[in-house]
Amino acid sequence: SQPWPGPQPQPEMLAPSPPRETWAGKYEFLLSCLGYCVGLGNIWRFPYLCYRNGGGVFLIPYFIMLLVTGLPLFLMELSLGQYGATGPITVWKCCPLLKGVGIAMLIVSSLVSLYYNVIIAWAFYYLGSSFQSPLPWSCDAPRNADLCQVAVMVTCRGCVLQNTSGSAGWVSASEVFWNEQVLGVTHSSGLGDPGPVQWPLALCLLAAWILVFLCMVKGIRSSGKVVYFTATFPYLVILILIIRGATLEGSLDGIRFYLSSDWSRLQSAQVWSDAASQIFYSLGIGFGGLLSMASYNKFDNNVVRDTLVIAIGNCCTSFFAGFAIFSVLGHMAWRKQVPVGSVANSGPGLAFVAYPEALSLLPGSPFWSILFFLMLFTLGVDTLFGNMEGITTAILDEFPALRDWRRKVVLLGALCTSFYLLGLLLVTQGGIFWFTLIDTYSTGFGLIIVALFMCLGIAFCYGVNQFCRDIVDMICRCPPWCCRMLGYFKVCWAFFTPCLLLFTLIYTFLDMYGVPLRYGTYAYPTWGTSLGVCMGVLVCLQIPLWAAVALCRESGTLSDRFQKATQPLRSWRTATARDAAGDVIDVPFTITLADSD
Repeated sequence: SQPWPGPQPQPEMLAPSPPRETWAGKYEFLLSCLGYCVGLGNIWRFPYLCYRNGGGVFLIPYFIMLLVTGLPLFLMELSLGQYGATGPITVWKCCPLLKGVGIAMLIVSSLVSLYYNVIIAWAFYYLGSSFQSPLPWSCDAPRNADLCQVAVMVTCRGCVLQNTSGSAGWVSASEVFWNEQVLGVTHSSGLGDPGPVQWPLALCLLAAWILVFLCMVKGIRSSGKVVYFTATFPYLVILILIIRGATLEGSLDGIRFYLSSDWSRLQSAQVWSDAASQIFYSLGIGFGGLLSMASYNKFDNNVVRDTLVIAIGNCCTSFFAGFAIFSVLGHMAWRKQVPVGSVANSGPGLAFVAYPEALSLLPGSPFWSILFFLMLFTLGVDTLFGNMEGITTAILDEFPALRDWRRKVVLLGALCTSFYLLGLLLVTQGGIFWFTLIDTYSTGFGLIIVALFMCLGIAFCYGVNQFCRDIVDMICRCPPWCCRMLGYFKVCWAFFTPCLLLFTLIYTFLDMYGVPLRYGTYAYPTWGTSLGVCMGVLVCLQIPLWAAVALCRESGTLSDRFQKATQPLRSWRTATARDAAGDVIDVPFTITLADSD
């Protein structure tokens, strides 16, 4: 047939998508990552784990796990994001078979964002209450006069609430304030009886989400400026609390209790599991936030140096925060004439019951309370910035047309509104039961499996040698010691890190089935724990599901399909595929089987 004599049709010209943002300076990235990693767990979990697992001896397994698990995984996630310059889903163009790892990260970050801002709402509520004198949870408040004189039994429709006061059968004024006035949990019998919404908390939650929206409305350009305050202010408060705590009677007893060494604890697998899990969660590995923030870096940023600075700085913060916590708790134990162990706790019990009670005993207690809860507020906001950045970056990179500023604002507003409406369940009278359920299972075995497959996928599918060459391409202008360290990380990625992740995963399963979930003395029903397990299973299912999709898209035998699905796509970034402006150029790129060892 003859060709059409008229004008040939032109290919449709698509409007180019807006370019990706980049950090205005390297300090914005460092502070954003440090603020993301240094969260509430550094304040309310690490000191408790330290004294529970042998005191100062716990630092030995803690830093071993940092070297063998924390640093390698941290560097892997930063390097993957910086080299690919894409979010946690799109970055798996390097190995399409594992796209489900990125989607699993998105689900984990969504579940965490759902409940994490509730903690910020609690801190917001306490911050507002701290402007009263006397503090409403102190024994000086008129409403607590009788409570502080006699033992009071608080029941929850037949069950005694969690007791952090140190005496059996009664609760402190701070715990009554927490359970009755803040949570309203005394009017709920459990998961199946959430009760009405606590509207003061709902308003605090709304204010928290509005603040997050305003701080992130311009992406990293706005959140990168906010972190100059939110990431540094907690260090100032910790330093002030350490100095103030050192002047209190009984503070040395608290510090001695915090650091007392029990060398026999090193023989316990629980200690090593706690060290691994604390390193894993405190560094924010596997959520996609680190990967997303690194994707906005310049290509030649020294990612090895940043890994050492952020990870070691985070762990040192955990250690020194223990001095601020236990010096004040030691003073409270001295005032109450009870052992330090009877007032020590972890999680919300420490941040919203034990420590506020200790602060209420200090002269000028409203001032110290304002400082402490403002610190908790900034710690929580920084971590939430990282989680939300992981979610928005994943969506924007999958749908580049949404990078337009107006569409991005609509997307961010829709996400914040959705999380707020879903989070209302967690600020009902029985919301603390749902909070504990989601907190336990959303970042449990599912998150460890995500990190395990990320490590195995990069090491054995993409190729650990190729990955090291990619890092060298980025840091070739950096000091030689950065490149020499890659030999150590290569061994960890290929062997030690996956083995320790597998150990932690097995111990997590044993602990999950060996110790039933409880909040205080409330035992969770079977359907409740089953629902929690389903959260973890939902995360894990993304990996085989999207692997099957990737295999179905290829042709040939199963072996051929697997080989094709583990090779990078043409659009995967290489070191020579970035121009001066940092744009992606679509170039062919393949790795031979010899490079994938």
